[in-house]
Amino acid sequence: MTVFDAERMGALVGESAEAERFAVGGADVVLGPSGTLIIAEAADVPGRSGVWNAEEFRLFGPAPASVTDRLMESPLHIAVRTGAEVLYLGTAFMSQCAMSDGVLTDCELLLDTPLSRDLLDRVRPPGPPVDLPGLGWLEEVNGDRAAALEEFVTTWYPAGTESDHDAAHPTPPLPPALRHLHRLARQRPAALGAQNRILPGSDPRTDPLGEMIVFGVENQGGFFWSLLWTLDAPDLAPDVDPTVWFRCHDEPPIAEREPLSGFLLQFALYEASMGAAHLALARGLTRAEVEHLTRNLRPVPLRPFQPGSATRFHVAPGLVLHVDAALHGDRYDAWAGATHRSALTPLADVPVTWTRFDG
Repeated sequence: MTVFDAERMGALVGESAEAERFAVGGADVVLGPSGTLIIAEAADVPGRSGVWNAEEFRLFGPAPASVTDRLMESPLHIAVRTGAEVLYLGTAFMSQCAMSDGVLTDCELLLDTPLSRDLLDRVRPPGPPVDLPGLGWLEEVNGDRAAALEEFVTTWYPAGTESDHDAAHPTPPLPPALRHLHRLARQRPAALGAQNRILPGSDPRTDPLGEMIVFGVENQGGFFWSLLWTLDAPDLAPDVDPTVWFRCHDEPPIAEREPLSGFLLQFALYEASMGAAHLALARGLTRAEVEHLTRNLRPVPLRPFQPGSATRFHVAPGLVLHVDAALHGDRYDAWAGATHRSALTPLADVPVTWTRFDG
């Protein structure tokens, strides 16, 4: 880390008289004849350019084409303004960018040298305390599961404008638990999934043999979830909490360990963690590391989710962690999602190697 001045900037980007300056998402982007410099403010504001975590800087658009073109080149120099000082953080390279109608909307830049915790707190200072979703729903997991699902969904996702899409279209008869999730999703469509998807009630499908109704699909179509479909009438079997069947490609279906009411809660937890803005990821953990990681979290008292990964869930206010169990061997993968980066605090000092940590 170096305190910046005009001489230092000139050494990085070339003569200042020849440099072009652009304001992009709250950051200053300087395009010089010999380099590119991005200067952001020390802040943690959603949608504003700045340091995202110890390894990542995010630039939010829109950005002119000249800036977009420069982002494809390396190195990119990153600095952050902290009051009267400008701190040079080193070089970065583009990881991925998103475009809309040919205009850059956001870009992830990876720092060549990760930031220390002290430096991270200087250039991305912690914000004020926020209210996090609570865990009241956890008490109903093995009681009123519909109430548990509703409380989790309505506290995790903010309400939006209600959609009456399903209400305006005929839907096939569905079990009460699935109809309940569809009703919740009218104001909170993200509850139907970010990685995988629960299909809208107005979009019924059957499996290739016509024996089951498909209600959930994997994001790349590799597997799906279904319920038994009666042969004598277009109605579901009379169970109010039926078995959920997992099927991968042309392999025989496998029953999920939880019936539909428990499965939908597991699905909601999994998708909440996968689609969260703030993540913590660790791979190849030992059993001892998993025990250390989950020590300060509360386990969700449900049987494992998904036959292929035997996933279990652990939670804290505003945080869902899922651990994919090792079916062959003794290593585990952990993925945590949080509604706010402060919710990742219980994991900050756990001695594991993170592949990503947004806290």
